[in-house]
Amino acid sequence: MPIADRCITPVLFVLLLISASACTQNGLETEDGALRLVDAFPALSFTRPVDFQTADDGSNRLFVVEQAGVIRVFDNDPEVGEHAVFLDIRERVRDAGNEEGLLGLAFHPDYAQNGTFFVDYTASDPRRTVIARYRVDPRNPDRALPGSEEVVLEIPQPFGNHNGGQIVFGPDGYLYISMGDGGSGGDPRGNGQDRSTLLGALLRIDVEATDAEGAAYAIPPDNPFAGNEDGFREEIYAYGLRNVWRFSFDGPTGRLWAADVGQNAYEEVNVVERGGNYGWNVMEGLHCFEPSEGCDRDGLEMPVWEYSHGEGSSITGGFVYRGTEVPELEGRYVVADYVSGRIWALTYDGAEAEAEELMDTALAIASFGVDQREEFYVLAFDGKIYRIVEGTE
Repeated sequence: MPIADRCITPVLFVLLLISASACTQNGLETEDGALRLVDAFPALSFTRPVDFQTADDGSNRLFVVEQAGVIRVFDNDPEVGEHAVFLDIRERVRDAGNEEGLLGLAFHPDYAQNGTFFVDYTASDPRRTVIARYRVDPRNPDRALPGSEEVVLEIPQPFGNHNGGQIVFGPDGYLYISMGDGGSGGDPRGNGQDRSTLLGALLRIDVEATDAEGAAYAIPPDNPFAGNEDGFREEIYAYGLRNVWRFSFDGPTGRLWAADVGQNAYEEVNVVERGGNYGWNVMEGLHCFEPSEGCDRDGLEMPVWEYSHGEGSSITGGFVYRGTEVPELEGRYVVADYVSGRIWALTYDGAEAEAEELMDTALAIASFGVDQREEFYVLAFDGKIYRIVEGTE
């Protein structure tokens, strides 16, 4: 999870959840009452929900990933009374660390036809990230086949934190994978600036092809380091990232938004470009990290927005809002902080972002999601899923 290196004590974590539960019973309101959070599915509860997806197959079903290794499915109806187990792979998943577990889910763009989806999870002996393909049961659309696993990619993990965890099919049909810098603190192995490793990077692979050496994927020919002779990993799309826990594409603009968790002082948001170097561990946000003064910023891409640890200590990336229920959020990137519970909306002019704080929730916000209508959902570690709505009750 994005908070492992925040040194949050168990007592403080419990207080966060108690505070979140108390303040959300009747919705959370801004000072002027313009926006609030409401429980989207009052009859449902989840255990450490970390991802929220739709299969985009016309069924209007929702899928929620629980960190221990379970994916649950249910109808997108506020009156829904129960969820079903879509996939249970707890016996394969290592979730001993706060940032380990089943972390990401991505449905194939042609899922309605091929019934294929992908997951990102951490495993043991040795500790590693696993990207795997699964298939749905052709006789039951609400059940996947646990025995259908095909491992696509495995990446060694030296420590138990900074595993990234998001996987997303981009508008180009390729699978994008966020990988943290490998963990510990301060990037002791220098993975963020090392292009010979898959750590500290955003990866891009073609899961519809294999390579000449028998790998279960191929390198897109326009990847920035495809065919290089310098020993750089060809899967890398962008690098210099500390721990992008959540990233997303904005359909109308094609922009790739990535929220990168900070170290000691700053959290940041990047608009990621192909081949970009986003600075870690030379930079933390807009500031020098190693060395602390006079660092060389040449060739580094700067974040479009940052905030200090006076406002929060662990960023949770979201989405650009493209729904219809909250018109004032149209075209704005919504992001939150796991520790403080603050939610912001960013307006971006193509160079810099200006942020407006929407609300201070005290929720432990672990992730966001959108449904087939592109309406917005907030996942919190009180076990609930919320919607942002307008007006007072």
